[in-house]
Amino acid sequence: MAEDITQEEWQEQIANDNNAVILDVRTEEEVEDGYIPNMLNVDIRQGQGFLDEIGKLDKTKNYYVYCRSGARSAQACMLMNQMGFETTYNLVGGFMNWEGEIVED
Repeated sequence: MAEDITQEEWQEQIANDNNAVILDVRTEEEVEDGYIPNMLNVDIRQGQGFLDEIGKLDKTKNYYVYCRSGARSAQACMLMNQMGFETTYNLVGGFMNWEGEIVED
């Protein structure tokens, strides 16, 4: 099931989750402006390409999903749940409101 979590909950849970995968569903252009460290980027706007890439992932892991504002990541969580992923967390407010650590290329 998808669960909306605040960035405080996100940071706290990831710190204690050995099974965590951070998933960034934004476009490559958006990612170039900065991203949360150690993330995996799969652009949800790729449509079938997104579904193909997500289908290759380990469904037993816990996915922490974010986009710019929280809308695309909520959609990604829903799709992932339909594909059999049990644990997905959606970052409320997205990267726009992220105050944690950021990497810029």
